[in-house]
Amino acid sequence: MILEATKLSLKIAFISTLISVTLSFIIAIFIYKGKRKRDKLIEGFISFPLFFPPSVLGYVLLVLLGKNGILGEFLSTYGIKIIFTWKAGVIAGVLVSLPMAYQCIKAGFLEINREHIEAAFEMGANKLELCRYVIFPLIRKNIGAGAVLSFGRSFGEFGATLMIAGNIPGKTQTIPMAIYYAVEKGDNKSANILLIIVTCISFIVMWCYNHYWLNNNPKQINQS
Repeated sequence: MILEATKLSLKIAFISTLISVTLSFIIAIFIYKGKRKRDKLIEGFISFPLFFPPSVLGYVLLVLLGKNGILGEFLSTYGIKIIFTWKAGVIAGVLVSLPMAYQCIKAGFLEINREHIEAAFEMGANKLELCRYVIFPLIRKNIGAGAVLSFGRSFGEFGATLMIAGNIPGKTQTIPMAIYYAVEKGDNKSANILLIIVTCISFIVMWCYNHYWLNNNPKQINQS
């Protein structure tokens, strides 16, 4: 149970982080200034999970992706099942971690000097080359910080994941649910082992965040 829960938690967290960071980068390219009403609406939608109880978010996903849900019924016609699979855990992880990744990456975009972008276009760079050789190097630290925060948030997700993925040992049971299940049945030994694992992983995530963000943003530290 312990090994399977750990492997599944890491798998979901890694995939969720990759998706969240990729989506955040793509969205930030188009709306990082956020001056249009449409941009504000999109940013509000991205940030909404931060202010929404995870269990309620899970229920909304259950309604949408369930067998009789709007999306669930459509996917079922193609034999695709989301609810009570590890894929549901990934969806929950993306929704709760996307706001953190986006805010970090957006902050990086706002610090880019417009002259760098204009100079790249004048030198004949296309949009893909602009992203690869100009934007990405300039905001790589923000991307790293966003990835670390996203990983930490999706790794510790419990409420929404429990609602749509369930607590199936070996299939959908992540570390937070494994701890809850172990405590519920009085298995303190397993709960303590999982606690040690979570503590070690959380310490590594915290170290990575300090390395990518705090140490590379001394101005923000001095201002705060």
